Amino acid sequence: MRETGPLPQDHPPVAAKKVGLLLVNLGTPDAPEKKAVKRYLKQFLSDKRVVEIPSVIWQPILRGIILNTRPAKSAEAYGLVWTEDGSPLASYTRKQAEKLAPKIDGVMVDWAMRYGNPSIASRLEAMKTAGCDRILIAPLYPQYSGATTASVHDAVFDAIAAMRWQPAIRLLPAYHDDPAYIDALATSLERDLAALDFVPDAIVASFHGMPQRTLELGDPYHCHCQKTARLLSEKMGRELVVAFQSRFGRAKWLEPATDATLEALPGQGKKNIAIFAPGFSSDCLETCEELAIRGKEQFQAAGGEKFVYLPCLNDSDTGMDMLESLIRRELSGWL
Repeated sequence: MRETGPLPQDHPPVAAKKVGLLLVNLGTPDAPEKKAVKRYLKQFLSDKRVVEIPSVIWQPILRGIILNTRPAKSAEAYGLVWTEDGSPLASYTRKQAEKLAPKIDGVMVDWAMRYGNPSIASRLEAMKTAGCDRILIAPLYPQYSGATTASVHDAVFDAIAAMRWQPAIRLLPAYHDDPAYIDALATSLERDLAALDFVPDAIVASFHGMPQRTLELGDPYHCHCQKTARLLSEKMGRELVVAFQSRFGRAKWLEPATDATLEALPGQGKKNIAIFAPGFSSDCLETCEELAIRGKEQFQAAGGEKFVYLPCLNDSDTGMDMLESLIRRELSGWL
């Protein structure tokens, strides 16, 4: 019930009711340093949605081997892409929130990271304190996966489970096949391709990889990626080479692998290529370092010649218009 008269003198302050929007992306360490990266990786790789191995088996491996070997290498990679604004992922996610705020009147817009800072729990608490009694959570993953989208959902509901008074929550669905998303990708890619000084022999769409087992367990991620690529290919009238990057560990992952694809293309007569990452809403370590730097090295070492990485939508006008359209639709009835 909403108050219609004056509050008693001893009543706690009551914030004006607001609608909130929380943009969420994967996460980043606080600094490109071994200690910060180790802290980040411990949180990330301890998520049972990310590593579906029983803790009694996985935690000794994580704490005994991985966290003592991987942080130094990852910190070096982060150092190659770190900016004055921090990591590319955090910088772009913050800019997306800042640019959306004036576009959607009457909505408090904030951002958070699933792993690292600012945390989902801290931003939800801040939004509730500011008066948000209705909050739309927008995981910025176009394609749904239990390891990404569902993990955000888990963190959101874990956070509000500790609240005596809970805000109403809505969740932005996956938008892998949404016409607004496909149109935005096509517009961005066509513009970037037109600016090149060469015509690519192949255009590679590199999605983040997942263990093959996730597909066999019913995760829709692989199907979502393939549908994104098919719809985009049809929209552009161009053939796309689909691949999956960031393999980790000994388990079988989705194929074809991006690194193997880049090494094979020159031998197929495709020595000039463009590559982009339609599974990422913002550029990050996996795009700026793994694709743009190491991918180029792998391709050219295999005999490739011209290589260009085409950026994500990030906070471009095209990308922001797309996000605004999706978010306005999900806020219907609240505005």
